[in-house]
Amino acid sequence: MTASPDYLVVLFGITAGATGAKLGSDEKELILLLWKVVDLANKKVGQLHEVLVRPDQLELTEDCKEETKIDAESLSSAPQLDQALRQFNQSVSNELNIGVGTSFCLCTDGQLHVRQILHPEASKKNVSLPECFYSFFDLRKEFKKCCPGSPDVDKLDVAAMTECLNFEKNSSASRYGACQVEDMGNIILAMISDPYNHRFSDPERVNYKFESGTCSKMELIDDNTVVRARGLPWQSSDQDIARFFKGLNIAKGGAALCLNAQGRRNGEALVRFVSEEHRDLALQRHKHHMGTRYIEVYKATGEDFLKIAGGTSNEVAQFLSKENQVIVRMRGLPFTATADEVVAFFGQHCPITGGKEGILFVTYPDGRPTGDAFVLFACEEYAQNALRKHKDLLGKRYIELFRSTAAEVQQVLNRFSSAPLIPLPTPPIIPVLPQQFVPPANIRDCVRLRGLPYAATIEDILDFLGEFSTDIRTHGVHMVLNHQSPFVFILPPRAQGRPSGDAFIQMKSADRAFMAAQKCHKKTMKDRYVEVFQCSAEEMNFVLMGGTLNRNGLSPPPCKLPCLSPPSYTFPAPAAVIPPEAAIYQPSVLLNPRALQPSTAYYPAGTQLFMNYTAYYPRKEYSLLHQSCSTAPQVRPIVLATSLQLLILAVSLHSLARWSECRAWPTILELRKFLTSSKVTSMQPRMDLYTQMTRPGLYPKNGFVFKGPSS
Repeated sequence: MTASPDYLVVLFGITAGATGAKLGSDEKELILLLWKVVDLANKKVGQLHEVLVRPDQLELTEDCKEETKIDAESLSSAPQLDQALRQFNQSVSNELNIGVGTSFCLCTDGQLHVRQILHPEASKKNVSLPECFYSFFDLRKEFKKCCPGSPDVDKLDVAAMTECLNFEKNSSASRYGACQVEDMGNIILAMISDPYNHRFSDPERVNYKFESGTCSKMELIDDNTVVRARGLPWQSSDQDIARFFKGLNIAKGGAALCLNAQGRRNGEALVRFVSEEHRDLALQRHKHHMGTRYIEVYKATGEDFLKIAGGTSNEVAQFLSKENQVIVRMRGLPFTATADEVVAFFGQHCPITGGKEGILFVTYPDGRPTGDAFVLFACEEYAQNALRKHKDLLGKRYIELFRSTAAEVQQVLNRFSSAPLIPLPTPPIIPVLPQQFVPPANIRDCVRLRGLPYAATIEDILDFLGEFSTDIRTHGVHMVLNHQSPFVFILPPRAQGRPSGDAFIQMKSADRAFMAAQKCHKKTMKDRYVEVFQCSAEEMNFVLMGGTLNRNGLSPPPCKLPCLSPPSYTFPAPAAVIPPEAAIYQPSVLLNPRALQPSTAYYPAGTQLFMNYTAYYPRKEYSLLHQSCSTAPQVRPIVLATSLQLLILAVSLHSLARWSECRAWPTILELRKFLTSSKVTSMQPRMDLYTQMTRPGLYPKNGFVFKGPSS
């Protein structure tokens, strides 16, 4: 509760476009400002004042011309917005004779005149509004308090209020705007007189600036207070978003920029307001402009906001606990960079808040650095000085610097510190490689070759590695191929897809892998330099299953359709085991093949298998082909295919299981030749083949005869 002001200044604005409930929604500029002073103590109304405002674009709608009787010629000589505001301020000061203890407050017909016209336009034109424009009384809300039996606030306007008070219609002022100001003055006098004796207190407030802050994932957020802004410039910050919604009160830490899978801004943001009323006003700014770009504004939910801005890390909460700090993101740091080196990088002209405590390094769950960090600065000047060091060198690497937000800190930490999108149960997910070739996790005894010539062969890789080729494990060379067709089955050699330029090599020890990466990095192979990185078998397996491994870390395989990600599958004991050649195909789709007794059980009983049927590498809708071979040029093609392909394979393998009762399992080459024969290349012949295998004596329509005991 605040003290009632001595004076009210009735304010009314008119734009070059829509009026009434749509005022300000068309982004038109202010052309006329009217005001009148009301003395609350003496219950007197002053004279009407008005000033024309010259807009940047002298274009008036026909409705505006008809209602206001204003034309473009009269506006061409009018003062601009900043000059008009100075005239208003000077006129009010002279009329009130403001002295010590004298106070006044603005009073408007609704929220639109201040929140949707004056503040947004002043922000776009870099005009500083006087302090009196940051608090005002909404006459509609005050009238509702005074007369509880009146219509709802959204249905109240000047005409409705005069009708409730049984005022006669004012015909003295014919010009639009002047009539409304005159009626508002009379309404205020009636409200402060008997029998109402209303006191004007608790005015509406407009936030001076946006306050950054943190948000917990456990916080409850009203779904009716959040919007999604789309189409933002990539370099925009939370302050730019607050400037776009100037006049509306954004909750503390309520501007969250969205990031894509690579950790870069995708042009979207989630904005949380203090109330549903402000959210509804924000929706009226749909397709308003930020610079030269128009911004789309849609409704969103509290859950959407928490996914972006919510966090649970105590480390992040402690880092962001210092309020009114400017956050700068560093990207591309050397993995060996220390806090002292970061402090020295920025120097004395842009000191970091709290020294080392103002630096937050982003790491993987195992503690390895990602090359990203966030730094706090105490003021805008220090932050601007820091951003001028964009692409300066730290060691031998150039560092990218971006203005950041608290929500971006949460997103980046959540992405790198949380578990992968594909749940990894215990025991771990069945590897792409046979288990006897997969060493324990967290041992970096593999190397990744990136940038191979598309024509590179196994022999070229062995020559490229030179002396380190003798340290390759058996079946330790894995070349990654892509194929454009989503219906990849077991392909003949000429159709095994196009090379991706990547390969993984399993070495006998982590030391030899490190030496190979050091000495072979950027060596030339067929006029192309090849990058060599040390990695672990776990990372290699992740990529071979469809994920990506880049400077931003591991990215799980995308899964766009819900039907592609069943939660889990449990295999009853005893486990059905298939030969090593077919171990790549997931057992959840095999139709009960005959149980064998090999030395190694690939699918333990009770194992929970989390599967993504379609593996992508490196682009969407591309299937992953993987070649595993020893130092000799023996190649075993293995394919991860879609669920339809796996079903076809299951039918074929089930048939082969019955056939194998009287003979040994076929080799993988025989299986490939059998499945890719011209007689079984379409779906119908495959189903006919299955019918023939399960019903001996019945021949398919195409006349194909399968030779074997089952026939």
